[in-house]
Amino acid sequence: MMSNDLGRRALAVTAPTGNRLTNRLAHAVWGAAVLGALAASLPAHAQDAAGVAQAATSAAAPVVEKGDVAWMLTSTLLVLMMVVPGLALFYGGLVRSKNVLSVLMQVLTVFSLIVLLWVAYGYSLAFAGGNAFIGTLDRVFLLGITKDSLAATFTAGVSIPEYVFVAFQATFAGITGALIVGAFAERIKFRAVLLFSVLWFTFAYLPIAHMVWYAPDGFLFAKGAIDFAGGTVVHINAGIAGLVGAYFVGPRTGYGRDAIKPHNVTFTMVGASLLWVGWFGFNAGSNLEATSGAALAFINTLVATAAAAIAWTLVEAVHKGKPSMLGGASGVVAGLVGITPACGTVGPLGAIAIGAIAGIAGVWGVTGLKRLLRADDSLDVFGVHGVGGIVGALLTGVFTAPSLGGTGAADFSIAHQVGVQALGVCITVAWSGVVSLLAFGIVKLLVGLRVPEEAEREGLDITSHGEVAYES
Repeated sequence: MMSNDLGRRALAVTAPTGNRLTNRLAHAVWGAAVLGALAASLPAHAQDAAGVAQAATSAAAPVVEKGDVAWMLTSTLLVLMMVVPGLALFYGGLVRSKNVLSVLMQVLTVFSLIVLLWVAYGYSLAFAGGNAFIGTLDRVFLLGITKDSLAATFTAGVSIPEYVFVAFQATFAGITGALIVGAFAERIKFRAVLLFSVLWFTFAYLPIAHMVWYAPDGFLFAKGAIDFAGGTVVHINAGIAGLVGAYFVGPRTGYGRDAIKPHNVTFTMVGASLLWVGWFGFNAGSNLEATSGAALAFINTLVATAAAAIAWTLVEAVHKGKPSMLGGASGVVAGLVGITPACGTVGPLGAIAIGAIAGIAGVWGVTGLKRLLRADDSLDVFGVHGVGGIVGALLTGVFTAPSLGGTGAADFSIAHQVGVQALGVCITVAWSGVVSLLAFGIVKLLVGLRVPEEAEREGLDITSHGEVAYES
C-alpha cells in the first residue's frame, strides 16, 4: 500500500488552507490572549515561562518563503507560455494553412474562457471543501480570499499566498480545455467549441480534479492514487473528450481520400519546444515550493522527454525508413505527458523508462490504434495525450517503488499501487467519456457542431473569422 508519509506529502500539494487556516489563526489568537491573562497574575519567573509559551505559539504561524512565491509565480507564467504560444503554435502548424487562425483562435479563447470560469466557480468546486466527488460554492468569485490568505505546501507550516495557488491551478484547467480542440480541428463551429468547453469544464474537469487532488476527502486521493501534476486530471481527461468529439463531429471532408498534411512543421517544432520549456513549470511547479522536490520533478521532466523523443525517432526510422521532424516533436509531447503523473515520485532512471515507453506507445497511438478506432482525431489528442496519460499513470505505480529508484516507503507494493492507478484511469475514462457524450449531444442540439461543407472546403479562417493567415 502507499505509505502514509507519501499520502501526506501528496495532501500538501493541493490542499488550500481556506477555513482550516482561519480556524488555526483563531485558535492561536485565543491561546495568546489566555497566556497573556495568566502572565499578568504570575510572579516574574512564571511570566518568563509564559513568554516562552507565547513565543512558541507565534512560531507555529505559517511561514511564507519569498523564494517559494517567486518560483510559483514563475511556474504559472511557464504554464501560460505552454498554451499561448506553445500549444497554439504546435496545433497551428499541424493543420492546413486555410485553418491555422481558427485553431489559434480556439486555443486562445478556450483558455481565456476557462480561466474566467475558474475564478467564477471552478476553484471553489475543485478545492473548497465538499464531499468525495465535488467541492462547494463557498469560494465563488474567490469569496473570502484576500492577499493574506494562504495555501499549504509540501512542508508543514510553510505556505504560499492562496492567490498564487488559484492562478497556478487556473492555468492547468485552461490548458486542459485547450488540448481538446485539436481532436476536431478544421471542421467545427466556433460557438460549438465554446459551449462544449463550458459544459465539459464544469461537469468533467472539476469533479476529476476534486477527486484526485482535493485532500483529504477526494475519492481517488483517499484511495491513494498518485498524480503529481495531472496525468489523469489533464491528459487522460482531455484525450477521452477529444476522442468522443472526433466521433461526434465526424471526419473532415476528404479524410481518407485526400492528402491532409501539416502546413508548417516549423511552427509545430517551435510549439513543441515551448511546451517542453513551459512543462518545467507544469511539473516542477506542482511541488509548490522551491525545494528538492521541485528539483526531482525538474530533472525527471528533462530526461523523460529526451528519452521519448529518441524512442519515437528510432521507431519511425525502423518502421518508415526515415525519422521525421513531426515525429520528433510528437515524441517530445508524448514524453512530457507520460512523466507528468510520476515526476515527483520516481527517480531519473524510472523517468527515462517512462519516457521511452510513452514515446513508443505514442507512435502506436497515432498509427495502429488510430486506424483501429476509425476516428478522425485531427491532431492526435487521444493518440498522444490519452495513450501517454494512461501509460504514465500506470507506470507511476511501478517506478515509485524504492527498489526502482522511486520515493515510495519501504513497504511500497507495486501490485497494490498499480491497481489504485488503474482505478483512477478507469474512473477518469468513464467520467470524461460520459460527460463528453452528453455535452456534445447538447451542443449539437442547441447550436450544431459542424460548419457547412462549403465553409469547410474554403477554410475556417475566412468563413468563421473573416481573415487569412497568409496573403497571396
